[in-house]
Amino acid sequence: MIGLDTNVLVRYVVQDDPEQSPQATGLIESLDDDDQGFISLVVLAEFHWVMRRTYKASGREVAALIRDWLRAREIVVEHADAVQRALDRTNDRFDFPDALIGELGLRAGCEYTATFDSSAAKLLGMRLLSDVDRK
Repeated sequence: MIGLDTNVLVRYVVQDDPEQSPQATGLIESLDDDDQGFISLVVLAEFHWVMRRTYKASGREVAALIRDWLRAREIVVEHADAVQRALDRTNDRFDFPDALIGELGLRAGCEYTATFDSSAAKLLGMRLLSDVDRK
């Protein structure tokens, strides 16, 4: 198995660098069932951020790419079940990383994940810190 960094995935998807994009493509297209690529949760969060902020991709576009990786036999996504549930909770109002944070907290046995982000607080497993009674 070979770990794949964010920049490799970005170069593969965007194809915007004349030297790095072909190298990323060569590596990713050489992966198979016996020699898989590994995508960590950190890489997924970074990938989402880079694609949304730098390349102005929509949340739906990025989610579709992540779903493709979840289905690919030559790719192993860390905690794929949690990633899928986070994607299922993501829409145009919610960011995938926020949904993933909430999902991972639930997976770890957290009652909730405290946040100052009012949008994220609407997700399962998240609560606004100002609404938490810690007496």
